[in-house]
Amino acid sequence: MGFGGPFSLVLSGGGLKGLAHVGVLLALEERGLEPELVVGSSMGALIAAAWAAGVPARTLEAGGLKVKRRDIFQVAHADMAFKRMKAPAVYRREPLYALIRSVIGDVRFEELPRRLFINTVELDSGMQVFWGLPGLRDARVADAVLASCALPGLFPPVEIGGRHYVDGAVLENLPVSAAAALGQAPVLAVDVGSTAALRANVQEEGFAATYARGLEIVMQAMMESRLRRWSRPPLLLLHPRVEHVSMFAFGQNREIIEEGRRATLDLLDRLPATLPAEAEGIFPQRMVEVRVDAARCIGCGACAMQAPQVFGMSEGKAVVRQPRQCWSPLDGSYVRNCPTYAISARFAPPAG
Repeated sequence: MGFGGPFSLVLSGGGLKGLAHVGVLLALEERGLEPELVVGSSMGALIAAAWAAGVPARTLEAGGLKVKRRDIFQVAHADMAFKRMKAPAVYRREPLYALIRSVIGDVRFEELPRRLFINTVELDSGMQVFWGLPGLRDARVADAVLASCALPGLFPPVEIGGRHYVDGAVLENLPVSAAAALGQAPVLAVDVGSTAALRANVQEEGFAATYARGLEIVMQAMMESRLRRWSRPPLLLLHPRVEHVSMFAFGQNREIIEEGRRATLDLLDRLPATLPAEAEGIFPQRMVEVRVDAARCIGCGACAMQAPQVFGMSEGKAVVRQPRQCWSPLDGSYVRNCPTYAISARFAPPAG
C-alpha cells in the first residue's frame, strides 16, 4: 500500500538541516502526491507554511540555495551590551522575520489555500499551541512561523495576541501528535533534528555549537520517548542522512536539499513492500541481525538494561538472546549507546 489516499506530512525542526524538507516536497511533487495537511516545527514550520501558501517547491529550492548566515543570524549587539544577562536573546529577530515574510507574505491562516498547523509553545504556561487549529486561524502565518523558529536563548519570544511564544521543539520537535489526532490516515514524518552521529570537538566551537548539539541530543531522546508506543495511524518515519551537518552550518544547502529528495524517493519506492493495508506501528521495517564483539565488550550491562529482550549477560560479557530483530527507524538505539561500540547490526538474510 502506497499513498493511494489521504496522508499528512509532518516536518521537524533542525536548523539549516530543515532545507531537506524542500527536497521532500520536490519528491512528493514528482510522484504526484499532495498531503491533506502539513504540520511544521521551526525550520519545518517555514517550509510547511510556504507550501500551504502555494509557493512551488522549485521556488523554495531556488531560495534555499541562496540563503546565507546573515539572512538569519545577526547578533543583537545593543541588547547584549546594555541589557547584558537580561538580553532576550543572542540574535535579532528582524532578519529572520524579513526572510519569513519574503517567502510567505502577510497572509493569515484562514486565507491559506492548504491546511497548515504550526507548532509553538506558550512561554509562561508551557502549553503547546498549534496555530491553524479552529479558533487559532486569525493570526498571521508569518508571526506563528517566527514564534516556531524562536529557540529560547537564540531568538526572542514572539508576542501573538498578548502572549509570548517560542519554538515548539522544546516540547515536540516532530509534532506527529497533531496529525494523528485528526484521523487514521497515514502520517509521513520527516525528522532532521535528532541525530545519533558522532561529533568531534564540539566543545571547542563555541556557545552556539554546544547549544545546538545539546538540543539535538534532547530532541532525539524526546522523539524516541514519544514514539515508543506508537500504534496508529501508520507512521512512516523518514530520516534524511543529514546528521553530519550542524544545525547552524551554511554552505551545504544543495547537498541537504538533494538528500531530502533522495531519501523520500527511496522511501516511496519501498512502500508497496513495507506498508500493509491495515498497518500499525512505525515504518519502514526491516530484518536485521544483531551482534556483539566480545573483544570490545567491557561488560557494563548498558545494553541489557536498555533492551533486556535482546541482550543478556554471561561471564561478564553481553550476549545476544535474539539476534534477528525487526527494526523500524526508531529501533536500535542500543547500538549507538554502547560505550565501546561493541554492538553492530546488519541486514539479515531472508528466513528459511
